[in-house]
Amino acid sequence: MSRRAWLAAGVLAWALPLSMSAAWAQVDPAAVPEAKRTRAGLYLNAREVPALLAAHPGRVLFLDVRTRAEAMYVGMAEPVDALVPYVEHQELMTDWDEQRRIYRLEPVQDFVPEVARRLQAKGLGQQDVVVLMCRSGDRSSRAANRLMEEGYTRVHSVVDGFEGDLSKDGRRSVNGWKNADLSWSYRLDKARMYFPR
Repeated sequence: MSRRAWLAAGVLAWALPLSMSAAWAQVDPAAVPEAKRTRAGLYLNAREVPALLAAHPGRVLFLDVRTRAEAMYVGMAEPVDALVPYVEHQELMTDWDEQRRIYRLEPVQDFVPEVARRLQAKGLGQQDVVVLMCRSGDRSSRAANRLMEEGYTRVHSVVDGFEGDLSKDGRRSVNGWKNADLSWSYRLDKARMYFPR
C-alpha cells in the first residue's frame, strides 16, 4: 500500500465513524416511543455505548443526566465522564407531581454551561459526539433537544437508560445499562459529580 493510500485509509478510519456516529446505533428511530424521541433522531441502546467509547477513546463525552440522588442511591455507569443533572428535585421536596406520582423535578439552570465545561475539560467542542443517559430514556431525550437548541449537533440519547424500561410487573428489569451487566458502581468519584455553581 502506498504512503498516500495508507494515510487516506487512516484518516478515513478515524473520521468516518465519528462523522457517521449514527451508524453505531442499531436502534430503529421509528420504534422509539414518542416520549424518548429527539429532534436529531440519534439513539443508542446501553449495550452499544461501550463499543462506541472504545472505538473513539477520548473523543466522546458520556454524561449521566439523572439526579444526584439517583446516582448516589442507584449507582452510576463506570465509564461516564460526569453526572450533569438535567432536572433536580427541589431542595426540600415539598411539591408533588400528581401526574407522574413523584416529587416535582425542576430544570437545572446551569445544565448547558456545565455540559460546556465538561466538554471543554475533555478538549472537545459542540460538533463532537455527546452521549446522554438517564434512568430510562425520557429525560435524556429532552436534554438532547436542549443541547441541540444551543448548537450541539451530534447528541445521542441512550433509549433504555441506566435502569431500563418497566416490565409488566412494574420493575425496571427489561433492558438498560444495569440489566445488560455493563460496568457500574455505587462508589462515586467526586470529580465526576455535579455541584451547583
